[in-house]
Amino acid sequence: MTLVVNPAPAPALIPETAPFSEDQRAWLNGFFAGFLSAEPAARSELPPLPASADPAYRNPMEDGDDDEAPWHDPTLPLPERMALADGRPLRRRMMAAMAQQDCGQCGYNCADYANSIALQAEERLNLCAPGGKETARALKKLVEEMGGGATDPESLEAKARARREHATPSAASGPSRAAPAAATFVSRRLLNRAGSEKSTWHIEFDLSGSGVDYAAGDSFGLFAENDPALVAAVISAIDAPPDFPIAGRTLSEVLTKDMSLGAAPDMLFEFISYLVGGARRIKAKALARGEDPDGDAPTLDVLAALEKFPGLRPDPEAFVECLEPLQPRLYSISSSPKVNPERLSLTVDHVRYEIGGRTRQGVASSFLADRVAPGAAMRVYVQRAHGFALPADGATPIVMVGPGTGVAPFRAFLQERQATGASGGAWLFFGHQRREHDFFYEEEFAALQQAGALTKLSLAWSRDAAPKMYVQDRMREQGAELWSWMLRGAHIYVCGDAARMAADVDRALAAIARTHGGMSEAEARAFLAALGEAGRYQKDVY
Repeated sequence: MTLVVNPAPAPALIPETAPFSEDQRAWLNGFFAGFLSAEPAARSELPPLPASADPAYRNPMEDGDDDEAPWHDPTLPLPERMALADGRPLRRRMMAAMAQQDCGQCGYNCADYANSIALQAEERLNLCAPGGKETARALKKLVEEMGGGATDPESLEAKARARREHATPSAASGPSRAAPAAATFVSRRLLNRAGSEKSTWHIEFDLSGSGVDYAAGDSFGLFAENDPALVAAVISAIDAPPDFPIAGRTLSEVLTKDMSLGAAPDMLFEFISYLVGGARRIKAKALARGEDPDGDAPTLDVLAALEKFPGLRPDPEAFVECLEPLQPRLYSISSSPKVNPERLSLTVDHVRYEIGGRTRQGVASSFLADRVAPGAAMRVYVQRAHGFALPADGATPIVMVGPGTGVAPFRAFLQERQATGASGGAWLFFGHQRREHDFFYEEEFAALQQAGALTKLSLAWSRDAAPKMYVQDRMREQGAELWSWMLRGAHIYVCGDAARMAADVDRALAAIARTHGGMSEAEARAFLAALGEAGRYQKDVY
């Protein structure tokens, strides 16, 4: 087929104020002009993407290992990420070993954590909470390749500077993971109605006098404590006195406040291998290498590991040294400071599940749901958002996809849009198991709709009827209208599970671009990538 080239410039369907680069805007103008005017058979013959909008593009002027991080996708399993990083310098392969969430729980983003390990400014390899033991083991192998040296020829001064910057944050930077503030726990309120299979809580904190400030889209870090019953069971399993002295404190206090009692670390199994003999030693050594001799390794927390090798009486101090530090937990903030800068709220699922006849609980979620008392002070900090924020112009439409507790930042967004009088439309996709039991903030969202701050609310309930309905299904169902919002410049936000929900939403958006935009699969993927580069497709996933 021969295309007739019109010498006149394509009409400016994408305004110059739209958040795209010049190349991206030119391509989109050409694409939509051709799409609107072409016969259906001709719509497959589209102008090629400009190189800078192509997700596979590599700028030849940039350093070969720093121009792109194709593995920086939290939906990719670790083996795939490592394959994409194959042949890169060690520090880049270290980044690929991270969980790719830039969640900040380690005190860094993924790239900075990798660089700090490569510079030998950070010796701890187990800080990536989402990556867990899988990441720690991958990092251990990569560090062994270093041969005791840094992966790049950085100067001693650079190494020392990196250590100083992480270890001693400036006072001007405010409270941080390394220097948390004290905020007051105010209250908890159950969001589920009777009959729900879930337990989700609206949590309130008082920030007055803490020095903590935040913006809609930020996350809240907090230091919780282990369940006293679990601590007592671990102490009983090693047959030690709870008041055994360790560095001026008791064993019970150290295990409660400082040490992780979650997934048993490899070092603990290595330690156990020195305390047992015969077949038990062989088994402990295998577990320390990451093997799974009995098919139960993924279920072994610290207590389960001790129960697997009963009769141990280790030195309590040596036992503690084999454990990992208790990490802070991060939650998306579900309030806007525009409403009250001294109040902050969270939306928290109480994590509970049964393994081997014992109830396991999330450390922070159970602390917030059950144990911390109103009026108690907690160590907290704010993790600033990385590319997850409202558009500066309130006239820009927004589409928010947040099932379950993923709705948290969007409650904050809607509060902020109402407080600032934003005129752009706001469309929320929310879903959960059952409408009668699990419709979080139903009255608030109704009030926001009545006030005009929430233009459209699309709901998806997975357990109310067959077939199951999820947010991505509702998006496809309303694809034509959603596509029209995208053409009007809407910013799209996704919050929630990275491995399943966010990936399904991504596929739904690509399908909408194909069905309602006439794009091929490759063009749809490139279009979404261009939206991401322009800040119009943002994710807060975990």
